[in-house]
Amino acid sequence: MSGMNIKEDFFERKKRESGVSLNEIQLKAVLQTEGPLLLLASPGSGKTTTVIMRIGYLIEEKEVNPSRIKAITFSRASANDMKERFKRFFSNLPSVDFSTIHSFAFEVVKEHFRRTQTYYHIIEGDLDMVEQETFTSDNSPLHKKIILRKLFKSIVGENITDDQMDELTTYITFIKNKMIPTDKWSLVKTDVPEAERILLEYESFKRSGHRKLLVDFDDMLTIGNEALEGDRELLRKYQQRYDYMLTDESQDTSMVQHAIIEKMVRDHKNLCVVADDDQCIYSWRGADPSYLLDFKQVYPTAVTLFMEQNYRSSIDIVNVANQFIKRNKNRYEKNMFTKNPKHRPVLIKNFVDYKYQAKYLVEVVKKLNNLSEIAVLFRNNSASVSLMNAFERAGIPFFMKDVDNRFFKHWVVEDILNFMRMTFSDKRPDILEKIHLKIIGYITKLQIVSLKEINNNESVFDNLLNHVQLQDYQVKQIQECKETFRKMKGIPPLDAIRIIRTKLGYEKALVNICERFGFRKDYLIGIINILEEIADTLGSMEEFANRLKILESVMKTSETKKGQNAVTFSTLHSAKGLEFERVYMIDLIDGILPSSDDLQGGSNIDNVGLIEEAVRLFYVGMTRAKIHLELLSYRERDGEKVNESSFVLDVRNILNPPKQIEDKKKESIKHQNSKIPYNPKVIRIKAQLVLGKVVKHRVFGHGKIVKVNDERIHIQFEASVKQLSIVTCLEMGLLQLTEQ
Repeated sequence: MSGMNIKEDFFERKKRESGVSLNEIQLKAVLQTEGPLLLLASPGSGKTTTVIMRIGYLIEEKEVNPSRIKAITFSRASANDMKERFKRFFSNLPSVDFSTIHSFAFEVVKEHFRRTQTYYHIIEGDLDMVEQETFTSDNSPLHKKIILRKLFKSIVGENITDDQMDELTTYITFIKNKMIPTDKWSLVKTDVPEAERILLEYESFKRSGHRKLLVDFDDMLTIGNEALEGDRELLRKYQQRYDYMLTDESQDTSMVQHAIIEKMVRDHKNLCVVADDDQCIYSWRGADPSYLLDFKQVYPTAVTLFMEQNYRSSIDIVNVANQFIKRNKNRYEKNMFTKNPKHRPVLIKNFVDYKYQAKYLVEVVKKLNNLSEIAVLFRNNSASVSLMNAFERAGIPFFMKDVDNRFFKHWVVEDILNFMRMTFSDKRPDILEKIHLKIIGYITKLQIVSLKEINNNESVFDNLLNHVQLQDYQVKQIQECKETFRKMKGIPPLDAIRIIRTKLGYEKALVNICERFGFRKDYLIGIINILEEIADTLGSMEEFANRLKILESVMKTSETKKGQNAVTFSTLHSAKGLEFERVYMIDLIDGILPSSDDLQGGSNIDNVGLIEEAVRLFYVGMTRAKIHLELLSYRERDGEKVNESSFVLDVRNILNPPKQIEDKKKESIKHQNSKIPYNPKVIRIKAQLVLGKVVKHRVFGHGKIVKVNDERIHIQFEASVKQLSIVTCLEMGLLQLTEQ
């Protein structure tokens, strides 16, 4: 029997058994078994099915022993999904080794430690992306976050907040995954004070002063890579274990992870890399699309295949998404297409005010039945609280992916509740102690100590005025505080919050805290604004406190709604890999998507273009939708004017192209090597960007140009000097010339 007949028999048999029929590119991917293969898979192109068929073909037709095949993906969920699908397609075959890169690296680490007689202890318990059963503990109290919390306190002199802890651990993960040397750590951008010093102390702490080496989640990768690099015998052992390696979701893979895989396939080079550079959205944890773009340099004999047919979405969605992603320059040139029919055009809604988003969604969803096929996607997790409040009031069930209860435990929320508690009784110095630095009156810690020594069950304000030494300017302010709290007793919670943030000086205090500790002002003020939304329509502060408890409970229990008839709330990052009939992307304004940092055009040690990653994130959101996609923005938020996302403007132009756009495209071909895209208006504005010129930025406001070159412009705004990408600013219409 000829080889071609064998191949036809295999594919015909699988079509009969499982109903799977592969297209031409998918067939090529299955048959290209030898040597390096880069399989670039557009959204909804059936990559997992193709990967499973390729593995089955290796075993059934190439007679490869299943134990000689290693399939690696980034998340445990993806590894389990591949394992289940393989079992469904090839129930008669032994299981293949599907695992995460972390669990594989840890296997190497354990062997390395056994060979070097190194005693170790795992100090990170949050291993949601790792096969946790492989990690053991000797019940030691040592834990990564506990260690970092103590180091932060000793070095900075303050308690670390949950947000700072998240940013600090992200900073560490980025450095480890990018294999950044110690002398370059200071170049990595972070708002956490003394982050570089904390990391140095942390690394030193793990290596010394203990009976065992302390190992965290990121160390699995770095130690594993170093072990394979430094121990030839160990490397040889693992190289000889597998004849074929396959990596899925490779756009999520970091430099150190790629380094491990490259060592494994150095001899046989039978590596299949499945990825989509257009869906690389995790640069903050070290993922880098440049590895995919440079694949041919690493593997000169590599075959590259483009899986561009989308089976998921309507042609309306596919065409818009395909044109939108082309605004990025650092990518493979692909053209996603579909044979799916039209359904309805992509819809854009622009509301007068932010608060109408959730109300609109509630009214729309009320009329729909199949709630499990509806997703509301957002960039920032804080958006979920407003959605949850509106949907719970309307009685609409929802599932919240990646539940984050931190909002309800945030110190700003606790502060507001403590202010409210003071309206019930102003006789508790323990409550005043928690908010005294955030209230008019400038009450000092020493004055609070004196206050707490007075046990007469009188008003804390009277005791301050009558028994504690005060500065002259404090007397009137403390008297005003007492009177304000008295008048607040029994008023509706919305009115109370507005008095707290203005008359009692809380918002001004938050601004000072942001300046001192590097917190994001918009984030903290945003929490108060969400609390105002929750307080709206409630009659008393008791109701408000109870409402917060109810919402916290609802958020926790929303996890149980998975798989039920419930709307999905998810961040855009967490939605990757999912699909829904109807998708609503919300908060699409400049400053959120793209964010203020994105709009500056670059960040971190390697100046990765954050604006391109924001474009990819938007693209990921759009391509989750099968037949219905809506983009929601607004013109005002929290009393301030905002601009519709420039990405939404791009979509508008795709849906309704400006006149003569085709002629401009033809002319621009002449200028394809220019750093500034061809556009007569853009060229004219570029020529006017000179030193001393006053310009207006859509996000940062008015500023003066203090430096300019071919690629970047430095503008002095009121708060600081921003270095911006000229290409980004001009392409997106972010800069306007003023008459000044």
